[in-house]
Amino acid sequence: MKIKSVIAVVTLAIGILFNQLAFADPVWIDVRTLQENKVNHIEGDILIPYNEIINGVSQLYPDKNTDIRLYCRSGRRAAVALSSLKSAGYNNVKNVGSIDNARKVRAKIQ
Repeated sequence: MKIKSVIAVVTLAIGILFNQLAFADPVWIDVRTLQENKVNHIEGDILIPYNEIINGVSQLYPDKNTDIRLYCRSGRRAAVALSSLKSAGYNNVKNVGSIDNARKVRAKIQ
């Protein structure tokens, strides 16, 4: 009987953990340059230039299931960053295009 109770508690804890992870807010990453970010940025978002994306993301978010949203000026560099992250095994990454589009997408989901 004790073993069943322990298993039930562990199963419940694992379920709660996965439920929290499933509904975690996405990580928003600006893949433009520092100069571009200084001129126009979204408060609270992370800046990791697209050519540094693998190193930056792997240090900050080693979990390959992290929900990541990428954007830049037009979407081109975000597409390059997306491809790099997918090649590195990240499987929950989206390119939302431009910084203006990122603002629109966030307004819809908040």
